[in-house]
Amino acid sequence: MSLPPESREEAIARLTKSASDLETRTTPRISQEMAGHAAASQAWKIIADLLGGVFVGLALGWVFDYFTGASPVGLIGGVLLGFAVSVWMAWRTAQRLMAEANKFGEPTSVPFDDEDEGA
Repeated sequence: MSLPPESREEAIARLTKSASDLETRTTPRISQEMAGHAAASQAWKIIADLLGGVFVGLALGWVFDYFTGASPVGLIGGVLLGFAVSVWMAWRTAQRLMAEANKFGEPTSVPFDDEDEGA
């Protein structure tokens, strides 16, 4: 027994529906808990960028001072340079995260709850 012939438009519509059904079944659903963990890990990454840049600048400044003998210049310059680089890296990470968040549209507002303020 063969299938009844269908027009080209009907076949395309049927295949499009099948493809969208398959996509909804295979798209991973992210729970609120997983989203919270992802946000926390990104926050820790930004903090690590900020602290790491300062400490690397401090270490490079100390090495510069050790080999050249220009005692406070290397430390001060290294810390300032490390701080500037770490702020730039944190800004770049925040911009990337905002671009990813904007893919999902505007966040929905949480309604105001009077009970949260306390009496």
